[in-house]
Amino acid sequence: MRVTDEKWKGGAVDQTELFEAERPRLVGLASRVLGDHAEAQDVVQQAWLRLHGTDAEIESLPAWLTTVTTRLCLDRLRSRTPVPIEQVDDELAVGIGDPADDVALADTVGLALHVVLDRLSPRERVAFVLHDSFGFEFPTIAAVLDSTPAAARKLASRARAKVAQPASEDRLADWEVVDAFMAAAKGGDLDRLLRLLAPDAAVTADDAAILAGTPRQIEGRAEVAAFFDGSAQAALPVFVGDRPGTAWFHLGEAKVVFDFVVADGLVHAITFRAAPDVLEGVVRRDGGRPRT
Repeated sequence: MRVTDEKWKGGAVDQTELFEAERPRLVGLASRVLGDHAEAQDVVQQAWLRLHGTDAEIESLPAWLTTVTTRLCLDRLRSRTPVPIEQVDDELAVGIGDPADDVALADTVGLALHVVLDRLSPRERVAFVLHDSFGFEFPTIAAVLDSTPAAARKLASRARAKVAQPASEDRLADWEVVDAFMAAAKGGDLDRLLRLLAPDAAVTADDAAILAGTPRQIEGRAEVAAFFDGSAQAALPVFVGDRPGTAWFHLGEAKVVFDFVVADGLVHAITFRAAPDVLEGVVRRDGGRPRT
């Protein structure tokens, strides 16, 4: 069920029902930020207790819950110990614009990505995950962090740089390369795209993808980076067979798969694929659930 502010304000739906409809989204967000599914469930339960006990006027329930959950996560990252729910402020959690409703929300995240995220400071990690993984705008992230949009943007930028330049003894796993590449594409980070591409990188497409509007072929690191720079905003992480990839989704359905070839920490090839049998086999990387 999709929760609307109209239902919340009008009292048409029970508070518990509203929260339970938001719970999977909140657990997914907390899992990505904390890197621990069990701890994420605990944080979301704390958010429920906070909601149950607040007297604050809530303009938007999804936004309020997102803010409270993220702040609880931030406290956990700082201390890695349980924090009293009373430490979360009401004031900045009220009146924030709705979070993007159509982003994919992960219940679990690969262990390899956790290794990278653990290199980030708590505030960097929150800014990076909210923006690059879930598509939140920087004014919303700034409100969560009690900061400014410019400062939130800088935090996310520093986090991207750390993710893109892992320690030499800890080479990025294939799905980390894919996710880092797509984060750079969405964020318009051309330099990072160039660093993640092999010199002879190329893009090709099957006939169905070409009919859907993708280019037939792009050759060379600079050309591929330029094509992806600032693009693929609706792409979500998926598995293509047993390989990590991404897919462009529209109205909840995968329309074009981005099939990556990764070697030695670099993207060597991307194939746009839209054949029906390929799309039917797409599995979102959000806990291994097949698309429905």
